[in-house]
Amino acid sequence: MSLQDRIINHFSDSIQTQQEAMTGLCELIEYASQRLVSALLNDKKILACGNGRSASAVQLLASAMLNQYERDRPSLPVIALNTDAVTLTAIANDYHFDDIFAKQLRALGQSGDILIAYTDGTHSANLAKAVNAAHDKDISVIALTGGNGGMMSPLLDETDIEIRVPSNSSARIQEVHVLITHCLCDLIDHQLFG
Repeated sequence: MSLQDRIINHFSDSIQTQQEAMTGLCELIEYASQRLVSALLNDKKILACGNGRSASAVQLLASAMLNQYERDRPSLPVIALNTDAVTLTAIANDYHFDDIFAKQLRALGQSGDILIAYTDGTHSANLAKAVNAAHDKDISVIALTGGNGGMMSPLLDETDIEIRVPSNSSARIQEVHVLITHCLCDLIDHQLFG
């Protein structure tokens, strides 16, 4: 297979995964955006977390909400729980790496806030603990997952939303997570600012 054929395969696989996600996830993405808008209108905040490459989607969301997505508008409260290296390493060192998000949630989260947790479907104990900590604080969860949903999926309750990308490829899942993040940012802006 030539290098260009490999490139074409990446584009084709990505397009196919995006089309399947568009067909199956539009209603969930819309509902998630409405829940986020409702929380923001009630002076609540969004907390977000993810590991590895999924952490970049968290930072994309926080940047777009705190600064702007595609238009000038007031900042919206989002905290990316995976960006403070000092706090992350302190918690991991003094307690356990599995506690890096849950410990922050217990301190920063308030009833009515929303946790957005990103995973490509891997088994991340720190995300599972974050979901449990969120539930303990009456914080609902929007889980962006893929594959079989990983450790988070079985922990979600009836107030939570799972947006599961129909793929087992980490790269495809993460690409669609970025697209879903852009959709959420656009829908939030549209609902709040017209």
